[in-house]
Amino acid sequence: MNDAVPQAADTEPDTGAPQDGPAGPAPLGVPRTPTGNAEVDAHVERLADADHLTTDGHLEVYEDVHRGLRDALTALDTRPGPPPAQGHRS
Repeated sequence: MNDAVPQAADTEPDTGAPQDGPAGPAPLGVPRTPTGNAEVDAHVERLADADHLTTDGHLEVYEDVHRGLRDALTALDTRPGPPPAQGHRS
């Protein structure tokens, strides 16, 4: 007598259908509107890299974008502006 226990492969045919489980990364479809500043736009476009990563890879992209945007804003503060207005002396 054959007392073998049927294995999953013996009882369920392989249909080629995806298995139940977590889905892979998928783009969120969030639009990124250009700002007109090439440096800022490049950093914002970098966010698209997160679309192809699992969530544990998002942090690196977000930190990189944050750092780049912060540096771009800091550079705006350090650029020379118009000279301060001179008061009239009598």
